[in-house]
Amino acid sequence: MTHVDDYFELKIEINAQKSEILSEIISDFCFENFECEGVVFAEEVYKDDLVLVSTTEGTLKVYLKSVENVEIILNEQRELLLERGFSEEELGSWKFEISKVENEDWSKKWKENWDVTHVSDRIAVVPSWLEYTPKENEITISLDPGSAFGTGTHPTTQLCMRAIEKYMKAGETIADIGMGSGILAICGLKLGAKSVYGCDNDELVIGTAIDNAKQNKVREKCEFEHNTADKVQEKFDFICANILHNVLADIMDDLKNLMKNNATMVLSGILDEKKPVVIEAIKKHNLELIEETHQDIWVGLIVKKN
Repeated sequence: MTHVDDYFELKIEINAQKSEILSEIISDFCFENFECEGVVFAEEVYKDDLVLVSTTEGTLKVYLKSVENVEIILNEQRELLLERGFSEEELGSWKFEISKVENEDWSKKWKENWDVTHVSDRIAVVPSWLEYTPKENEITISLDPGSAFGTGTHPTTQLCMRAIEKYMKAGETIADIGMGSGILAICGLKLGAKSVYGCDNDELVIGTAIDNAKQNKVREKCEFEHNTADKVQEKFDFICANILHNVLADIMDDLKNLMKNNATMVLSGILDEKKPVVIEAIKKHNLELIEETHQDIWVGLIVKKN
C-alpha cells in the first residue's frame, strides 16, 4: 500500500520544438484532472503555479498523489487536441512512465521561487508572505493563489490586467468569468471599479478568491460564486474572460449577454495560433474588435458591444 506522503513522478515525452505551448496546455489539464502537486519542464524558471527546474528538453514531469486513470485521461486529452487542429507530429509521442518519488512539499517549494511581479508601471502583484513598499502611484495586489489559477505571472493574466488598466473607467461594474484566484476582480477594484462579480465553474476556488479579497480589503465590493456565464442575469460595464480559446468561442453569446451597451470586454487565454477561432466568434456575434495585444505566445483581444 502506498503511504499518503508518497508521490508519483509521471514523465511525458512531448515535441521539444513545441514544448512551451504543450507544457502550458498539459499543465492546465493535469491540475484540473489529477491530484497534481507540481509540473516541471525545461529551463530553471518560475511561472504561475508551477516550479520549473532543469529537465530534459521535450520531457514534462508531473508530480501526482494518485495515478488512477492516468492513461485514460492522457489519451482523452490528446484526442481532444487532435480534434482541435494539432497534428501527431506537433504533439510528440506522449509516451509516459511512472515512478514513485520521495515526498516534497510542492505547495511550499513553488512559493520559494515567486517574487513581486511588475505587470505594468502602475500594477504590482505581491505574494502575501512578502513585504513590499510600492512606488509612487503604484497599486499592489497581495495574493496567495491557493489551488486557483492566477498568480499574476502568467501572460494571459497580465494581458487582462493591462486591459483593465487601459480601458476600464472608474466607477464601472466588472464581471470576471472564470475568476480563479480573484486577481482580476481585485485589480479592477484597486483601479477604481464600483463593484465586481466573479464566478468560476470550480467550486474549490471560491474560498481562495474571497480570502484574497479580504487580504486586499475589497471584500465588501465583491460577489463571488460557483456559477457559469449562461446563468448570470446582471449586465456589466466591463467583462474579463481569461479562459481557453475553444471555451471562449463556445460561450461568446453568453458573454455578450453580460455586456451593457457600449461595454468593453477583454478575452485572454488564447494561443496566438488559435486566435482565428475566437475572432470568428467575435464577428459572428457582432462584437467590435478594438485592440489585439500580445505577450509571448499568448493573445489578448479587447472588444466592444455597440
